[in-house]
Amino acid sequence: MQTEKFPIVFAGHVDHGKSTIIGRLLSETGSLPEGKLEAIKNYCRLNSRPFEYAFLIDALKDEQSQGITIDTARVFFSTKKRDFVIIDAPGHIEFLKNMVTGASRAEAAVLVIAADEGVRENSRRHGYMLSILGIKQIVVLVNKMDLVEYSEDVFEKIKKEYSEFLSEIGIKPLGFVPVSGTNGVNISAESPFTPWYRGKTLYEFLDLFKAKEHSAKQPFRMFLQDIYRFTENGDNRRIYAGTVSSGTLREGDEVVFYPSGKKSRILSIESFNTPHKTSVEAGFAAGFTLTEQIYATRGELVSKVGEPSPHSAARFTAAVFWLGSEPLSPERSYFIKVGTARTTLKLIEVTKLLDTSSLESKKGDRVGKFEAAECVFEAGKPLSFDLIDENQETGRFVIVSDYEIRGGGIILKPLSDAPLTHEITPDERERRFGHKATVIAVPDERSAIELEKNLFALGAFVCYFPDLDISRKVHETELLLKSGMLVIVKSENNRTDNFKNAGNPLIMHLSEAESASMESAIEKLRTSGILSL
Repeated sequence: MQTEKFPIVFAGHVDHGKSTIIGRLLSETGSLPEGKLEAIKNYCRLNSRPFEYAFLIDALKDEQSQGITIDTARVFFSTKKRDFVIIDAPGHIEFLKNMVTGASRAEAAVLVIAADEGVRENSRRHGYMLSILGIKQIVVLVNKMDLVEYSEDVFEKIKKEYSEFLSEIGIKPLGFVPVSGTNGVNISAESPFTPWYRGKTLYEFLDLFKAKEHSAKQPFRMFLQDIYRFTENGDNRRIYAGTVSSGTLREGDEVVFYPSGKKSRILSIESFNTPHKTSVEAGFAAGFTLTEQIYATRGELVSKVGEPSPHSAARFTAAVFWLGSEPLSPERSYFIKVGTARTTLKLIEVTKLLDTSSLESKKGDRVGKFEAAECVFEAGKPLSFDLIDENQETGRFVIVSDYEIRGGGIILKPLSDAPLTHEITPDERERRFGHKATVIAVPDERSAIELEKNLFALGAFVCYFPDLDISRKVHETELLLKSGMLVIVKSENNRTDNFKNAGNPLIMHLSEAESASMESAIEKLRTSGILSL
């Protein structure tokens, strides 16, 4: 069984000292590679720079020169109780989208606030972002206590202010710790500088975080990445591949693909360059073959029969945090990514708009940069997902525009009974085909055939139906018109009163004189506004 490392994210306002605290934690617990600390100190001496523990993980040159963490850095760290993956998330306001990516897999967070600056806008934004990512386990470090002479009053003031903010977004922190990353105060051991503090150190709090139920014990979920077909040397396998998000899959299990609902049974587990496996669990990239081949597409969510099913819906409510320079607007189209599924997305309604720095509700029909909101969205096709409380791995999404992540969030509720509203409209079909959907009644078959040929030559979406009685087959005719077609029928076989009374689109009658000349017939269609070709 694969041992899972506990993912924890460090977040906070720029220059509040996250990276310094992580570097100090690694140094004090002997978690650094041999020679790493001395190498950084030598580098600083050679370049006449003061040594900073942040340099231990801020590896990028531009990060060290600008003094800000630009991308998320992953650091492996262990206490006596468990192994961790520490994610150092950016604090600078322009790099919040990187934080969304970095924090998206975390189960707990350490939020850092500088004692000399106090609670800042980004302190609140980061707290709110963590809440909508479903991260409720939080410890708050009040850092740089050395700059306020280890004042208990300053610490208590920040604790009170930020506790009230977190309470409003449904988070109860495990605790607040007064620390100094520079001097190593209350990082891994108690300090005489804060005799008034009787709580736990950061190191001790890390072991209080509760791991979620082991992913392998949760319902099986795997977003389909791709399907591979092999033909060399008589190999006819069709391998359905992806990374297991949660649960365990075994040979012989019956699986169902969502949202299509197609079922089959696992014939074999396939993995690259490993011994043969009869099962695979959360965290593994693998594939499987089926006893009965089915047609499935990238982005479908594979589940096991007999276990709780995911939700599937094209319309849903979601909590979203917006990062784009241009507001999230109902006038624009976007793309949504849930796992490997990707489709178009449209904002239908903003039901609640929040200023994340003050948590004040505002009115508006769009979401501005760094604002959060609850919205109704509609995707271009049904998506499959779990709610965040059911499965964090399959309950989050990101919104993409112009190939950039512009926002992210969690799905709060599927609205599967709601009809799709942004289907292809009659106007859109008219622009595509160059004409309105219309029934054209002509007096005889010769005229009908000639008209069909001439309209087809112009590029029209047209068909002559010799035996279509529109007065009796109203439903069939409506379906043809809904597709945007020019439907040609013989008027001698058709009474159109019933069809007109049903409230249908225009019916054009061509007389014998008009039908005798194709130029006249087409000109009448143009002057009446039916044909624009």
